[in-house]
Amino acid sequence: MSSEKVRKLFLRFFEERGHKVALSYSLIPDDPSVLLTTAGMQQFKRYFTGELDPLKDFGSKNTVSIQKCFRTSDIDEVGDESHLTFFEMLGHFSFGEYFKKETIEWTFELLTKTFGINPERISATVFEGDTDVPFDKESFGEWSKLLPKERIGKGSRAAGNFWGPAGIEGPCGACNEVYVDGVEVATLVFMEYYCHSDRKLKQLVQKGVDVGWGFERLVAILQGTRNVFEIDLLQPIVSKIRERVPQLNEKNQRIFTDHIRAGVFLAADGLRPSNKEAGYILRRHLRRLLAYQIKYDVHSDIFPTVVKIITEKYKSFYPELKKEKEILKVFEDERFRFQKTLCQGILEIERCHSRNEKIDAQKAFYLYETFGLHFELIKELAPKNLIEDLKKEDFDKEFEKHQEISKAGAEKKFGGHGLILDTGELKAGNPEELKKVTRLHTATHLLHQALRDVLGDSARQMGSDVNAERTRFDFTFPRKLTPEEIKKIENIINQKISEDLPVSFKELPKEEAEKTGALHFFKLKYPEQVKIYFIGDSFETAYSREFCGGPHVTHTGEIGEFKIIKEEAVAAGVRRIRAASFMLK
Repeated sequence: MSSEKVRKLFLRFFEERGHKVALSYSLIPDDPSVLLTTAGMQQFKRYFTGELDPLKDFGSKNTVSIQKCFRTSDIDEVGDESHLTFFEMLGHFSFGEYFKKETIEWTFELLTKTFGINPERISATVFEGDTDVPFDKESFGEWSKLLPKERIGKGSRAAGNFWGPAGIEGPCGACNEVYVDGVEVATLVFMEYYCHSDRKLKQLVQKGVDVGWGFERLVAILQGTRNVFEIDLLQPIVSKIRERVPQLNEKNQRIFTDHIRAGVFLAADGLRPSNKEAGYILRRHLRRLLAYQIKYDVHSDIFPTVVKIITEKYKSFYPELKKEKEILKVFEDERFRFQKTLCQGILEIERCHSRNEKIDAQKAFYLYETFGLHFELIKELAPKNLIEDLKKEDFDKEFEKHQEISKAGAEKKFGGHGLILDTGELKAGNPEELKKVTRLHTATHLLHQALRDVLGDSARQMGSDVNAERTRFDFTFPRKLTPEEIKKIENIINQKISEDLPVSFKELPKEEAEKTGALHFFKLKYPEQVKIYFIGDSFETAYSREFCGGPHVTHTGEIGEFKIIKEEAVAAGVRRIRAASFMLK
């Protein structure tokens, strides 16, 4: 059965049972608790908690999706038969309609009738219970109607039978794990609790269902392959890499396949390599590929060749992959940045080899800090006799030491008091920085309205981050802004600054505030009483009106000259503007 047919059968099965198809969420989420989208339920977190209404947004309390996902937790296992960093997750979800009985029955029906798997190959586990959550007696009873009891196990949290939250807090619950021939293919999560950041559980107002299927693993079973790298989507990639880089052993061929596919999808969603957060994950993936290329003297056209295979295989389902030239530019730019330092790092390893000098944790951290060679690269590039005693935990301790030194430096910089303002969106370390942040915060309100003036109402806020150096504003828009549009936006903002408009606020009940048409971050949960900051002589005639808690300047003339520094993509359909203000002399 082809992977394309598996997609169609899965979606059709749940559409016929009252589910609406939801398109894949970007790998770069608007959820600050995670760096990348790690599960199919990520885009539905606020529906499980009741903050958003699925009937309003989807026309149903039940959805089905095929979601792009990315997890670094399995990176050390990549290269075996089933682990990947980027993968696809088949999922179906219910926000308060059906629960355990229907979910278990449909899972069994999908496996046995739709996909034709012999019931004797299927087994399951349920949550055994602990001091916080009881034994899942209901799930055990439902599975007992379908499977002999000897094929229904009981598992602990540590064994994976309690899932969530996706991030530091969020909905979670006991889960069933479903296996075919001992390979896990699906996890059935029954959302009953909200886990707070202190790990305390609270019952959710409405129960929910979150089911995730490992797409590649399921396809491997249905196609009868030995592992996920032999399925129809990945096998052509592996074959081309094997042909072009025969020096790689099988494990490294699989790592190359995983990392280049992951890099293509991350770049297509607008992520760019950097030294922090999600950008660092992309950089680490690409640099591992570049190390293979340099070590084995592989011609640089390996990337265009393989990227084309990936985009051809996936672009019919993920149209963002049609941006092949843009994706390749990300690869090429990183190759240009890294090639020189990587060569120097390899020379340093060769010097260690010539001196028979062991690479311990301290030396490994030096190679990382100086040449950008992360731990996995060092393990691959260095001769085995030099790294036989090098352990990840020792390297991590060196890394932590460096972070502690950096933290001490930061505390010294802020006078030992840390940040005096940190709302998540606004950050300032002292009174002088607070003044700058306040000016830029008001400028961000002007920017939001100016974007809508120039680009139309489809330009909606997706997030912002303001510090003393700059404001960063994310918004929905399908393409790169032209230089003329950027200049026009700047001119509007600076005109409003020169008019020295007053900045005020009024408080209203949330429902009444929403009727005023004031702008707000559409996915944020606001209190019952909200402040609307407005820029202009009156609320009715104001240039900008927006839900906000402050702080703001009293007049726009305090902001100074506004300058857009950079405009870029951060995800499919999401752009980012970085800007600063300069006091006029």
